[in-house]
This record gives sequence, C-alpha cells and structure tokens, in this order.
Amino acid sequence: MGRAVLAKSLLISVLAGTAALAGAQTVNALKQHDSNAPVDFAADRIELQDRADRAVLTGNVDVKQGDMRLRAARLTIAYTSAAQTEVTRMDASGGVVLTTSTENARSQYAIYDLRTRLVTMIGNVVIVRAGKGETRGNRLVLNLNSGAASLEGGGAGGRVTGRFTPPPRKTGN
Repeated sequence: MGRAVLAKSLLISVLAGTAALAGAQTVNALKQHDSNAPVDFAADRIELQDRADRAVLTGNVDVKQGDMRLRAARLTIAYTSAAQTEVTRMDASGGVVLTTSTENARSQYAIYDLRTRLVTMIGNVVIVRAGKGETRGNRLVLNLNSGAASLEGGGAGGRVTGRFTPPPRKTGN
C-alpha cells in the first residue's frame, strides 16, 4: 500500500472516529431540536435592564429548551422590545454545561443566537459521549439548522484532540 493511500486511509479512520463523537447521533439530535419550543429558565437572581433590552440571570442558572439544557453561573438574555418581545440571543459564562440527549459539552462561555440557530461554545471545550469517548478543542459551533458540529483547536498546540472507542470486532475478521 502506497504512503498516500495509507495516509488517506488513516485520515478517514480518524475522521470517522471523530464523527462518532460529534457526528451521526449528535447531528440527528441537533437537527431534530425544536428551537421554537418554549425556553424555561431558573436562577438565584434576575436583573431586568429594560432600557438596554436585556435580562441578566446569575447564580445556578438553568435553561431548558426541548431536550437541550444549559447550565452556567451567569446568563445574559438579549431581546427586542418591538411590538412583541422576542429573545434574540443568550450569552452564558462561568462553568457552562450544555447537554442534549446524546452528549455533554463544557466550556467557559457559550452564545446561543436564536435568530441564526447557532450555539457557539468557547474556551476549553470538552465534548463527552457516555461510553463513546471525548473530544477537546477551543471553539465549538453547533448549527441547529443542519445539525452540523464543528470543533476548532486552540490553546497549547492549537489542536483538536480526542479519544474514541471502536466497536468490538468479531473474531475471525
């Protein structure tokens, strides 16, 4: 087998393993996410800054929309105050944890843009799938329209790293 074919084969194997972490089930779960579902929230404190069209939630913030849940120390909710109040964006900080039915992602900050349906997590991002492995990077973008997930490197070495467990192989193959 030539070097180019071997390198390509190895790259496909690595990408397939990474896709297993952030891929098939995750993509389907995100693609099925109902961003029109009601958003329920709870926090220790809420400060309404009506002239700035925002609300700031602090202390044990817990936000749920469908099967997606976000927890953080602080959350700023931006909204429009036109004819009907519409939440446009949520910025979370402090031990951010985002969970879906298939995985758990942690970061320092997260932004959920409700208009574009993009969730961006920044700073020491760790994605964990129970029994399937984990992936680490610095910036994760989840597209709720397409279900696609993109993780970029950063920090020391600027690389995306991860570990996955291949499925057991049948003997004799």
